[in-house]
Amino acid sequence: MYPEWILGAGFFSFGLIFGSFLNVCIYRLPRGLSVVSPRSACPECHTPIAAFDNIPVLSWLILRGRCRHCGVRITPRYAVVELTCGLLFLLSFLRNGLSVDAAKGCVLCFLFLGLAFTDAETHLLPDVMTLPGLGVALIFSFFSSVPGPAYYLFPIHFHGASSLLQVDTQLGLRSLANALIGAAVGSGFLYAIGWIYLKLRNVEGIGFGDVKLMAMAGAFLGPILTLFVLCIASLLGGAYGIFVLLTVFWKRFARYRARPGTQAASRAWQAAQIAMRGVEIPFGVFLSIMSIVTWFYGTQMIRAYMDLFRIRG
Repeated sequence: MYPEWILGAGFFSFGLIFGSFLNVCIYRLPRGLSVVSPRSACPECHTPIAAFDNIPVLSWLILRGRCRHCGVRITPRYAVVELTCGLLFLLSFLRNGLSVDAAKGCVLCFLFLGLAFTDAETHLLPDVMTLPGLGVALIFSFFSSVPGPAYYLFPIHFHGASSLLQVDTQLGLRSLANALIGAAVGSGFLYAIGWIYLKLRNVEGIGFGDVKLMAMAGAFLGPILTLFVLCIASLLGGAYGIFVLLTVFWKRFARYRARPGTQAASRAWQAAQIAMRGVEIPFGVFLSIMSIVTWFYGTQMIRAYMDLFRIRG
């Protein structure tokens, strides 16, 4: 009924609006504040933000990232979240058209984008996003196919004249089963890793927020893609940890090297290891980013990886 560019513009606009609301969630939810009231205000002078200063992305650019009243700097995170959310909503439409899958993709992107920025800023993953997100994912699974083994374990049976409706129902139930398996796989694997780490090191390595996040990811993506998310996110998180360790080492090495008579390298390495004990890596950031990437490109990435082995074979 409408040209594709109009629908795409609509999805992008809705993404900007939801991105603006997502900024409210990122700031307020970890602090236990309501996302409904009071109105958004400057965190420095507490002046309510006028409607014309609350236009996604555009207002931040016009004000040059500062409060109109007190001039305090406003973090570019607001514009980044709004623009990213708009682009992800648009991508969901371009890949799935006007469909249930497009709506599911928008919800997935909204939730994981908010969790990524929340974990990056506060190292918290609010239950008010992960647990309702799990429920929404399970509801979507009945109407939007979730890949997994249930389709092969429980073949579809045809019965009578109303076979089409029965097939749709059976497909929905199998998709729901895949979502439940994915939630169990995602949360179970992460919980097991955290439990083993706790027993070996006597230190909590993975929080329950990450476990709940992966339950939600598993319900959206299914078990196979969930394992892919866990593998790649673990590699990215490990690479980030190594980068932080080397950065601390280099700073300590530069400091100790200026002192004569000291073993700069060994002392810097010891200091870096001690400093890393107090560093909390926001693993939820990598899990959230990879969940979004996997929703759009996970199947293609796995196929490309498998093709490498076929070529080498």
